[in-house]
Amino acid sequence: MPSRATSRSGYRWRKSSYTNGGNDPQCVECGFEPTRETVAIGDTKHRGPVLVFPTKSFRAFIDGFQDG
Repeated sequence: MPSRATSRSGYRWRKSSYTNGGNDPQCVECGFEPTRETVAIGDTKHRGPVLVFPTKSFRAFIDGFQDG
């Protein structure tokens, strides 16, 4: 279950290179922290709070998505 973070600090943010070469402001981005315990998901257009997931849960989501 995700938690809501109030700060974007402490994460290294990346967005998809498929989003107009990475320059489209209407994109979802992922934030990775140095300890690799959590992954944050945020909206590049609305720079407010983000959702934070345990890395294992996020990995399971991605694997399930890729498997269809």
